Amino acid sequence: MNPVQLSLFVSESTAICREMGITLKRVALSPNIADRLDFSCALFSFEGELLAQAAHIPVHLGSMAYAMKDLVPMFDWAPGDSVIVNDPYLGGTHLPDITIITPVFFGDTLAAFCASRAHHADIGGDTPGSMPLASRLSDEGLIIAPQYISRDGKLEPETVGLLNENLRTPDRTLGDIFSQISANKTGVKRTHRLIYKYGIDGFFNATNEMSEYSELLARKTIKSIPNGVYSATDVMDGDGLGHNDITISVSITIDGECAEVNFGGTAQSVSGNINCPVSVTAAAVYYVFYTLMPRDTPASYGSLKPIAIEAPKGCLVNAIAPSACAAGNVETSQRLVDVLLLALSEAIPDRIPASSQGTMNNLAMGNQYWNYYETIGGGTGGHSVGDGLSGVQSHMTNTLNTPVEIFEKNFPVMVQSYAIRRNSHGRGLTNGGNGLVREYRFEEPAQVTILSERRKNCPPGHHGGGDGTLGQNSLNGKVIPGKATFQVEKFDVLKLETPGGAGWGKFKNK
Repeated sequence: MNPVQLSLFVSESTAICREMGITLKRVALSPNIADRLDFSCALFSFEGELLAQAAHIPVHLGSMAYAMKDLVPMFDWAPGDSVIVNDPYLGGTHLPDITIITPVFFGDTLAAFCASRAHHADIGGDTPGSMPLASRLSDEGLIIAPQYISRDGKLEPETVGLLNENLRTPDRTLGDIFSQISANKTGVKRTHRLIYKYGIDGFFNATNEMSEYSELLARKTIKSIPNGVYSATDVMDGDGLGHNDITISVSITIDGECAEVNFGGTAQSVSGNINCPVSVTAAAVYYVFYTLMPRDTPASYGSLKPIAIEAPKGCLVNAIAPSACAAGNVETSQRLVDVLLLALSEAIPDRIPASSQGTMNNLAMGNQYWNYYETIGGGTGGHSVGDGLSGVQSHMTNTLNTPVEIFEKNFPVMVQSYAIRRNSHGRGLTNGGNGLVREYRFEEPAQVTILSERRKNCPPGHHGGGDGTLGQNSLNGKVIPGKATFQVEKFDVLKLETPGGAGWGKFKNK
């Protein structure tokens, strides 16, 4: 392929993933998928190597890229099949993230796979919203080992029965799972069209060239970082079950065109649910390095090849079953990015932003009739060319907020206030962004779970910049912990104030 042809193929492959996402958004039932866009779609090779992805959720896509090669050999694939999985230790992230994988056949040839991963507010577990403060994976919800959800285009009754028996609101969750299957079918059709255009051999050759090109750009990016060993340490506030200030350490070795990321010195797994499967850790590493690459770098497996990851087995960021990990995917992944960026800021200070809010501010709620889950934005860090952003999600998630109108229409909760949290940013040569304030009044009793970070340890500034402001949670005006499960009654008011981003560089009077 000449450069123009290759560029067109990259765009065509990426467009398949975008159209899968559009299909999923339009046919999903839950606000979590249809409005917050908490889902991701990707295209993989017949061996399970990442070919293309849309700009969806980094923690979803990076972990799928890490795990798919192990999932593919488990099945004797045929047209019309789809496999479902959510086991974090067999290719998933945390139990609410359900992945559907569908093969693409061209004639009798297995050519590729389409995959979609979406966060479901109900996967069972000890609490509504399926994000409990659990100490074992089985307490967090239904564990779905890789298995068929459909064969030859027909649903598998045993798998559907398993879901019906273990979920609080199975109709809605199953509806969203069927939406994922529809999204994958869209991907299969569009991939057929792409293969028909290039021919099967041309398609395989093009994917190989795309991977080689992305690897070339990745190696060029790593080579632009000065050789050396760069280290950093930060801590998680706690696991919600008594363990506090839990250390994450990283050492990044840059040697020519290769990078080795070592998490030696990181704390062991803990009782609470902030443990992180290694696939999620890999997603954070890949995200950080990918953001340093040129914008036109294809998001294929070639860009991952020059990066090696080492994490002691059984540590916080390479947890093993049956460790609980609901918050590892959403909270620990954010801290991993903070630590990785802090280490790289020593090598390339002008290319690395200060710390963002460092949490997704997870809020789950519901009762026997309804389930709801959302994440809440905050401030991003200042950087060498400007201030951070206010009131947005960052790094490992780029989900949207649930619009107040949609939220209040679907659930018995009123949003009393929703605003920028003024003066919550860290000051510096460039300032961090501000956090958010979101306040809820309950119209009926419910159980609530909060999983949040940066309530004890501020987002640190870089190069003399000021720290971002701590977040704070309160119920009826009384401050409550960053991780908590509790019952609310009618007219109770819950308020979340999210952290601001940190400042970059020393403040100068202007």
